[in-house]
Amino acid sequence: MPKLHGEEFWRTTLRGARYVVAPMVDQSELAWRLLSRRHGAHLCYTPMLHAQVFVRDANYRKENLYCDVCPEDRPLIVQFCANDPEVFVQAAALAQDYCDAIDLNLGCPQMIAKRGHYGAFLQEEWDLLQRMKIDKTVKYAQMLEKAGCQLLTVHGRTKEQKGPLAGVASWEHIKAVRKAVSIPVFANGNIQSLRDVEECLQKTGVQGVMSAEGHLHNPALFEGQNPLVWEMAEEYLEIVQQYPCPLSYVRAHLFKLWHHPLQVYQQLRDELAKAKTLEGIADVSRELKLRCQEEITNQKEGEKPRGGLPFFHWICQPYIRPGPFRPKEICKENGSSGTEKSMRGKRSLEDEEDGHSDLSKNKQKKKLRNPNKSFDPSLKPKYAKCDQCGNPKGNKCVFNLCRGCCKKRAFKETADCPGHGLLFRTKYEKSLVWKSGQTQTDRQKLEMTNADVVESAALKEVVDRAV
Repeated sequence: MPKLHGEEFWRTTLRGARYVVAPMVDQSELAWRLLSRRHGAHLCYTPMLHAQVFVRDANYRKENLYCDVCPEDRPLIVQFCANDPEVFVQAAALAQDYCDAIDLNLGCPQMIAKRGHYGAFLQEEWDLLQRMKIDKTVKYAQMLEKAGCQLLTVHGRTKEQKGPLAGVASWEHIKAVRKAVSIPVFANGNIQSLRDVEECLQKTGVQGVMSAEGHLHNPALFEGQNPLVWEMAEEYLEIVQQYPCPLSYVRAHLFKLWHHPLQVYQQLRDELAKAKTLEGIADVSRELKLRCQEEITNQKEGEKPRGGLPFFHWICQPYIRPGPFRPKEICKENGSSGTEKSMRGKRSLEDEEDGHSDLSKNKQKKKLRNPNKSFDPSLKPKYAKCDQCGNPKGNKCVFNLCRGCCKKRAFKETADCPGHGLLFRTKYEKSLVWKSGQTQTDRQKLEMTNADVVESAALKEVVDRAV
């Protein structure tokens, strides 16, 4: 069958996919992809795979792609990170029989991508990029199209926009790229609900919309549903029984699914983190279910969700990362009413209800993870200061100093400080004893050697006489 291109490739090979689950490291494994497809996803990506490792390591290929044949898991796109054209082609050749398309990651903004010299950090090296494909032109998106790219996903953010600085993705930029190329384009960014998906399709004109974090919190996002959390958790765990994956993947998924309830039941959060088996993780999930059901039973009429959430915490719903303030105009300009409202709700929650808007972003993140955490300096334990430098002194230091100052003084005076584990005097005395014993031993050895020499000489004289 001849290779299909552009729109024809999207319609035939990818079956006109509009709802897409993003490639997510350690999170878009087979079990999660199957769950996603059951709940409205048209197309899934594998996690980002390292092309060089994929080429040289057969076990890596088996674990990440050459697993059980699963007809349900199609169409499927395999994503590679690579910075060498030959290695990329070799990896693609090894993967081509197990997928419908190969994707080159040019968007990963994480530090691991910077260290490995791939992802978003290839964007400035157009010479290298054209060698990764074939050709080059003056514009980035058009260069990729002319170089052979058949489908382009645009994230709508810069590589600096990540974590708490992610902010709002620019749909205007995605729309501009869509107009500039003739190949299909997928949009990624600001997707927390099916309404956001439809709005993005309308405003950008793209062929499909991709979701990552929003989908992790609600696998039924593309169905337009907000199911009970334990329903999704139980269904996912059933699939994992059939298609096993590393326990760390399962735990990470449960943390996302149960994110909002775990803010209420902090103890179970710790138990989930410590669970060492799949059954242990399932036990924590069941306990969370029981507690939520008990809370539903005792719910008062007219009671509203806490914490500014649109739904009660036992219902699948998006989580908006805390981040820098974004003006309303920017939110409207970038076309995500659902995200805009969520962000405003989150900001008002931080500023008004939590009452810690004066904290740094890092401390706000810690506060969200642990609402009982206090940053009041008056509540911190008081430490006695070192007599010399002002750092906290050791409670058992014989000199009333910190360890650094104590070490200098103990060395200078050949003294011991058991409180800091410094034994200069003890070691010095042991060395003297050892040297004294060594000298006595050497003297004894010398005397024995001299005696042997005398005896040897006498024996030689006797032998000579006999001869």
